[in-house]
Amino acid sequence: MFGVRRPAQGPGDDGPAGGKPAGTAAADGDSGNAVGNGSSQATAGESGEVTGNGSTRPTVSEPGKVPDGAASPAASGHGGPPGGVPGSSGAARAGQPGLRLIAIATVTVAAVAAGIVYGVTHSSPARSASSQQAHAAAGAIRVASISPGNQAANVDGANPIIVTFSGQVSSNSAKPKLSPRVPGTWTATGNTLEFMPNTPFQPSTQVTVEVPAGPSGVHAADGGLLSTAVTSRFTTAAYSQAGLAVLLAQQGYLPMNWAPIQADASLTQLESTDPAAETPQGIAYDPPPGIFTWQPGYPPQLQEQWVPNQANVILQGAVMAFKSEHNMTIDGSLTPQLWTALFQAQENGELNANGYTYAIANKGTPETLTIWHDGQVVLTSLANTGIASAPTVDGTFPVYERFLNTIMSGFNPDGSYYSDPVQFVSYFNGGDAVHYFARGSYGWPQSLGCVELPYNDAEQAYPYLTYGSLVTVQG
Repeated sequence: MFGVRRPAQGPGDDGPAGGKPAGTAAADGDSGNAVGNGSSQATAGESGEVTGNGSTRPTVSEPGKVPDGAASPAASGHGGPPGGVPGSSGAARAGQPGLRLIAIATVTVAAVAAGIVYGVTHSSPARSASSQQAHAAAGAIRVASISPGNQAANVDGANPIIVTFSGQVSSNSAKPKLSPRVPGTWTATGNTLEFMPNTPFQPSTQVTVEVPAGPSGVHAADGGLLSTAVTSRFTTAAYSQAGLAVLLAQQGYLPMNWAPIQADASLTQLESTDPAAETPQGIAYDPPPGIFTWQPGYPPQLQEQWVPNQANVILQGAVMAFKSEHNMTIDGSLTPQLWTALFQAQENGELNANGYTYAIANKGTPETLTIWHDGQVVLTSLANTGIASAPTVDGTFPVYERFLNTIMSGFNPDGSYYSDPVQFVSYFNGGDAVHYFARGSYGWPQSLGCVELPYNDAEQAYPYLTYGSLVTVQG
């Protein structure tokens, strides 16, 4: 189960005319990774598949997945060297799904130095000494634990930060310092100081928590001071593929709908206290419980490509479609620019302007191309695929380049050179494309790998085969 709150190319013909492209366009930015490569043999997903809390969500290292990793185990002693984190707790939901339920451990200590009597005079030195004696009478406090724990990895950047002490903390106490800073609120409750972010920390970022000591640092409700300053660090996770899928589904880039599942009222109340979790960035880290439901009309060949917790060609195509509508380099990489645009589109309520298209090139007898758009068959045409010495490769591929008119050139199997004008061209796998090419007949292997259509059918197919549209070759 996982989810979000709300749901937004015309055909791009601005590519340079020329021969067959050798592959997809260069990555947009320098820190992203591809959602998927080439065809997908993912295991079949199910209509109405539930994912998220309570389900198994494998961590991943591909784009759109959470890298493997776990929080470092915490020490549990009462002391430790200065700057250490005594009793550090593990990272909250580090690399794991689940509702942001916060368990706050309390540490009870006995009151000390009861009944101490001291005098007060009118001199400044006496007042200073008196103040110091008061703190000594109250007794020092120490850090019992910090969550996420020191050196924890794959931490949900929308999670709260909780510092637990050995005694009750004053509401007027100095607060820990965070680097980098994000908007949020520190709250003193019992033995804890809790930071609730309004917006999440950035992904794959080291966060430093510094707990100050001494007269200007954290102090207890009875006036006791924190004896030793503590510094702890954790690293946030990458945004999850689950979150990517939810955002793309809500914006209309997937052939399925997503809707939240109504949670128990008490859980909903706890969730609502974590404002960062409800932002698009928080959803990208770990969506709340929800369900994907396939839109009717699409063939099982498409549904077989979907695995919500793994990289798959459906998500790759959706990312490419999103980028084409937002004037970005059209590929499947998950760059910071993509996430920024995706979050902005979510906040603006933007939807996919082109709808969803899927096509199957069937190498049976006769050979055909069938196109579905928004769950409806909009074209069935005779087609020509590759001859035996230059076959059209089986698999599922996203459209990555398009031309109304271009020249295809290369060498025939016998070594002779060709340079042919073609129209209504949608490249989907290397040099293979759906396009018009004049033939005496259609329905049997004649091309050098392309899916050739009659003129009228190619003209009808072209507006539907927008960037990111999937083409399955089978048979």
